[in-house]
Amino acid sequence: MGDEEGPVLGSYALDVRDGRVGEVMGRVGGRVQLRPLGGGREWEVPPEHLGEADPVDVLRERVRLLNRDARRRVGLG
Repeated sequence: MGDEEGPVLGSYALDVRDGRVGEVMGRVGGRVQLRPLGGGREWEVPPEHLGEADPVDVLRERVRLLNRDARRRVGLG
């Protein structure tokens, strides 16, 4: 995922506690900050609860967000 310092900024990581995938935004106090793929509020993950995000999971989340936005535009959601 990264080196001993942790994951690379801008890469994707998995919060194994709840399965959320996020973009790595930085580190604060030993914790890694992740931001949801569709934007929004960052959350912090202890390094021991961080996993590699499978490219399939990243793609799945992006498609889910695109579908959500499309439904909103046509008034279905």
